[in-house]
Amino acid sequence: MNRVSAYIIAYNEAEKIRDAIHSVLWADEIVVADSFSTDATATLAEELGARVVQIPFQGFGDLRNRAMAACSHDWIFSLDADERCTPEARDEMLACLADPRADAYYIPRRNFFMGRWIRYSGFYPDYRQPQLFKKGTLVFKEDDPVHEAFTVVSERPVAYLRNAIWQFPFKNLEEVVHKANRYSSLGACKLHQDGRRGTLWTALFHGIWSFAHMYFLKRGILDGWPGFVIALGNFEGTFYKYAKLTELQARWQPPPSPPLRRTADHSSS
Repeated sequence: MNRVSAYIIAYNEAEKIRDAIHSVLWADEIVVADSFSTDATATLAEELGARVVQIPFQGFGDLRNRAMAACSHDWIFSLDADERCTPEARDEMLACLADPRADAYYIPRRNFFMGRWIRYSGFYPDYRQPQLFKKGTLVFKEDDPVHEAFTVVSERPVAYLRNAIWQFPFKNLEEVVHKANRYSSLGACKLHQDGRRGTLWTALFHGIWSFAHMYFLKRGILDGWPGFVIALGNFEGTFYKYAKLTELQARWQPPPSPPLRRTADHSSS
């Protein structure tokens, strides 16, 4: 049987890291790639038997490449702190590894938000990147701060597993707003690196399009209120990504404010 390293990327995920690690205790090695969390993430991970490696955050592309390099075994299963491996996904992965037909596998993700499983909104099957792969097969673009591009280095086509893992993308509405803010900042940097230009009209257009695409074309409307909240959060994140790009390029500055002293007319006699 091929041996498996499971890696989990984390930053201030003390509330989530325990369940994430519990879901991959079947792996031969668990590596938590922590970016110097200020909460108990690293301590909890070590108590549960994971090996913690500290990696300064310089974008998700660099983070994932360095997390994979820290893994010891020939096969890697990647998991984010807000994801959970399921028994069905575990069994299918282990069966595949007994006689691999590919070097990299996509795994479907089921998302749970606001008390229900999200069936539409582009959130199922939600293939993001291969999450089970042979070491050296997956290479991420180093300078991508977010939505990191990757290359599959293999002559064999990527395969797809049937059984889903779970994701809890937002623990509450506050985290929807927090992620929209954080990812829009990272996204603005990526757009700037790619030479894109921003205006507030561009920001508004892309924001409206992202809402319509998710809510109507991806049928988020069928997910009820959770679908609306997800689409609205996508509008905010997209709008502010381009607005922040505009701000970054415009470098708006306040008007000068010189020191004010008494004039001669108001001087003491």
